[in-house]
Amino acid sequence: MITIIAAIGKNRELGKNNDLIWHLPNDLKRFKKVTSGHDVIMGRKTFASLGKPLPNRTNIIISRNANYEAEGCIVVNSLEAALKATTDANPYILGGAQIYAQAINIANKLDLTLVDAELDADVFFPEIDMHIWKETSSEHFEADEKHQYSYSFVTLERK
Repeated sequence: MITIIAAIGKNRELGKNNDLIWHLPNDLKRFKKVTSGHDVIMGRKTFASLGKPLPNRTNIIISRNANYEAEGCIVVNSLEAALKATTDANPYILGGAQIYAQAINIANKLDLTLVDAELDADVFFPEIDMHIWKETSSEHFEADEKHQYSYSFVTLERK
């Protein structure tokens, strides 16, 4: 089971200038809970935006730079190599946009936070073809004092 996990805006926005474009504490808590204990696969830029390996997870970084090193992480040069390096039956793909674009063709599940906002972004999640995905769960939350935007946790599984 390969799961893509992402928070995306109404127009599939992911981020800008290698950073998130919203702050949703409940999304971050859920992300930590869902991915803890699993292998997480991400591109070098996504890893750089985090600043350090995510704790309680095996961090697998994809970089085209054969000399790239990240302490406490496994570094590989392709998504295929990352999937070969994982020993987890359910690794999570954390992005960024280029990694998502490759992974969406092989993923079994999309674990999405749909943010009810249209924001300026420079990276986007790939198109989701609803002919091949089915929604299996959805939970909606309204904006509040800690969450500037309404959002939904939505799970899609490959048909």
